[in-house]
Amino acid sequence: MMLSVADLTVRYGSFTAVSEVDVEVADGEVLALLGPSGCGKSTLLRAVAGLEPPAAGTVRWDDTDLADVPVHRRGFGLVFQDGQLFPHRDVAGNVAFGLRMRRVPAAERHTRVAELLELVGLEGYGRRKVTELSGGEQQRVALARALAPRPRLLLLDEPLSALDRALREQLAMDLAGVLRVAGATALVVTHDHDEAFTLADRVAVMRAGRIVQTGPPDEVWRCPADEDTARFLGCGLFVPAVVADGVATCDLGSVALPWAPEGPVTLGLRPTALRLAADGISGKLIRSVHRRDHVRLQVRLDDTDQLVDAVAGIAETPGDRVHLTLDPDGLAVVR
Repeated sequence: MMLSVADLTVRYGSFTAVSEVDVEVADGEVLALLGPSGCGKSTLLRAVAGLEPPAAGTVRWDDTDLADVPVHRRGFGLVFQDGQLFPHRDVAGNVAFGLRMRRVPAAERHTRVAELLELVGLEGYGRRKVTELSGGEQQRVALARALAPRPRLLLLDEPLSALDRALREQLAMDLAGVLRVAGATALVVTHDHDEAFTLADRVAVMRAGRIVQTGPPDEVWRCPADEDTARFLGCGLFVPAVVADGVATCDLGSVALPWAPEGPVTLGLRPTALRLAADGISGKLIRSVHRRDHVRLQVRLDDTDQLVDAVAGIAETPGDRVHLTLDPDGLAVVR
């Protein structure tokens, strides 16, 4: 079984929100639609769900065109940013809602609800009011409710974006585990690349209504399709380099990149691409700022007078002379 979107275009009046998109989601695969706000990813998801009519193109499940199939007949489960739970129902009542609509017998509903609450880490919460739950717990209930009828495709639209950073990171890992244990086929919309890479088997990067790159998370992270994609994925500096025998050499030094193509390339540097070291390129420390798990440095290089970002494990004193070396984990090779 497979979702297939071909040449899909969605317009709002004269504005084209999604333009000629082709994408597929295989059985049991989690695909993340990743891109900045306003790029069309939520509109694409809504068109797949049947909530937005396409101006052109097709949405198919296997060989069936879904153009004339209403939302409630598509067999898809939806989870939105705010969960959209029923406040007058308790946790079990929310999870069981889709099962009741399908007239599943009470004993079978009870078993399925208990199974899902355990899966999402809410065992024993069945009689709790949803209004008494935290934001993360509410999203777990929304996920369980969407999974309850065993949808053939799960659609998640920014499901974690309303949560604080620490909770979002934890829930992303939990959600990834739930999706895999459930064997779910899913399309996830997010603007957060960490979230996308945690959840997805493949990532489709969207920009201005089009998909500009699709691939496994590691491939997209290491080899962005172009400089705009690389900037969205955190690269702020681009330098020419040459790769020979798995080693990339540029004006900032040399670094082993065994996965990089041989010959001339463009390196994209994220803020973590340069690290404080005992030797390497030298410069003057301009600024030192504490972040959650490292110290962000701004250094003016001696040879070029260029300002670059770098990271360190401890704070340094502005005005000090420092040395920097390249770190492969912070580098991308731009296609």
